[in-house]
Amino acid sequence: QNAKLAGTVANDRKVLLGSVGSDLWRGSSDAAGEFWMVTDRGPNGQIRVDGANRRTFWVPEFNPTIVRVKVDGSAIKIVEAVPIVGRSGKPITGLPNAKTIDETPYDYTAQKEFDFNVNGLDTEGLIRTNSGEFWLADEYSPSLIHVDKTGKVVKRHVPAGLKLPGADYPVQESLPAIFGKRKINRGFEGLAVSADEKTFYAVLQSPLANPNRKIGDVSRNTRVVVFDRDSEKVTAEYVYRFDVAKDFDPRPKMAPDEMKLSAVVYLNPTALLILERTDWAAKLYSVDLNAATNILGTKWDDPSTAPSLEALDDPASGEILVLPKTLVLDLNRFKEMPEKIEGVAVIDRNTIAVSNDNDFDSEESKYDEQGNNLGKGKVSQILIIELDKPLPLAAK
Repeated sequence: QNAKLAGTVANDRKVLLGSVGSDLWRGSSDAAGEFWMVTDRGPNGQIRVDGANRRTFWVPEFNPTIVRVKVDGSAIKIVEAVPIVGRSGKPITGLPNAKTIDETPYDYTAQKEFDFNVNGLDTEGLIRTNSGEFWLADEYSPSLIHVDKTGKVVKRHVPAGLKLPGADYPVQESLPAIFGKRKINRGFEGLAVSADEKTFYAVLQSPLANPNRKIGDVSRNTRVVVFDRDSEKVTAEYVYRFDVAKDFDPRPKMAPDEMKLSAVVYLNPTALLILERTDWAAKLYSVDLNAATNILGTKWDDPSTAPSLEALDDPASGEILVLPKTLVLDLNRFKEMPEKIEGVAVIDRNTIAVSNDNDFDSEESKYDEQGNNLGKGKVSQILIIELDKPLPLAAK
């Protein structure tokens, strides 16, 4: 980072670059073995103080970065790094935006509060257009972010009613207000683009805390939005229904809140490939957009609706057809599969690549004297997988 943004990191605490597998992108013109990846907000952890967890940012100056990588044998080599910056050219960092909507950030010891940063992003979804620009999905607002080829934020699209005064880039309230009820740390997690690059598809990692966190934690209903690039408006919203947690991942005491969506890939005008997972198990499903109900602008976007979408045990009772799911690949069948698969890229109709989020190798059972998690060698990986059946890709 200091090579690109001189002197911005004073102490990196010897943490290696990580979390580049938060998403994975490969364009049709990219060289063989090359991919684009994106980090999240940076190395962080939690320390329990006075009965409550405090979010610690080990390197508060860390700046989310897009990297172009090349698979070279058993290694992943960085070819290019593009730090994400504001219109001023200054780093945006990965610190939370506002006290009313995000966790309070603390230093490494969890004793000193950091200031919130209205510019901060927790980037999780990535696409790169044919012109070399980027679009990102962010967990904080949640938001969709347009970034030029140099890494400068062109515009950030946030839920209606969310104000980010003083941001170092334009902010537009383009998304339904209901998305402002996303659970902390569970905003948009994946992003896809249509073949003509006019339509974006974003997946919400977890059910909204609608009407509250208790309902959201046990809900199986999350949302997928469709965003039109030219009009900068959401044009559709669909319901994705999670599998039953204990059936999906039969580990003891598997809770519904462990179920997440982490990636989405465009297949054709009516089908998306979606990654459903826990931290330990993952499956890829194709979904049929034409066979689902568009709930955009309906009562299900109104927070006063009771019961809420998230409270429905059976969406059909609310006259909602959820996205039909067809299993494409159970990633649990591979013994080599690492935990926390978060990135998916299609290489061709017979081959895909997946990547993991290693959390900067900071989430293991060993702790330092302050109580921060210390890793034990969890590395970032890209795995190339040949499919049993070809994907229904749109003709180019």
